[in-house]
Amino acid sequence: MKSLACVFALSCIFASHAALAQATADLNPNEADVQFSRIVKQKDGATSYFLRTPSKELLEKLTYQVTVKGTTELVMKTIYRIDRRGNPLGCQIYDGKQTQMLFKSRYAYDAQGLLCAEQMFDARVKHVAEDGETELPVRSFIYTYDANGKQNKPIAIVHKPGKTVEEVYTKPTALEENEFKKTLQNPSR
Repeated sequence: MKSLACVFALSCIFASHAALAQATADLNPNEADVQFSRIVKQKDGATSYFLRTPSKELLEKLTYQVTVKGTTELVMKTIYRIDRRGNPLGCQIYDGKQTQMLFKSRYAYDAQGLLCAEQMFDARVKHVAEDGETELPVRSFIYTYDANGKQNKPIAIVHKPGKTVEEVYTKPTALEENEFKKTLQNPSR
């Protein structure tokens, strides 16, 4: 009976190792299906994994940070709904443990498809207008562009009295660049 339990335990270990190896291969830029995944090293040292559904309607961003102990930890998960142009329509932001949605955002675009506004709502506590029904964002960004079409720094509006943008959320949730719109370099060259 002990040997049967041992064989079962070993098969579970090998199965989980095989699953981990496959997941790692899926996130390896040299081996991953580049049609549906990207890996980006962020300026702050974090690593973001972008995973897209074959229908291109959902984009998942997993952000990992190396801890003080040297381990890698998931710090944030963001799920974007994408339109036909490849632009996010909205997103849901979860904590690193993926146990609680922290924020939800929605985006607006002008006729040329340029991002013009972003609204972020607190998913934990609903903030409502005086009418008691209309949900209010905790923070908004207005986007403008120069004569060459380059995006200026966004204008931040905090809707929580007495709070600064940094206290509500440190930066916009809009994708700085959709990683799937970039032309990929062949890593074997």
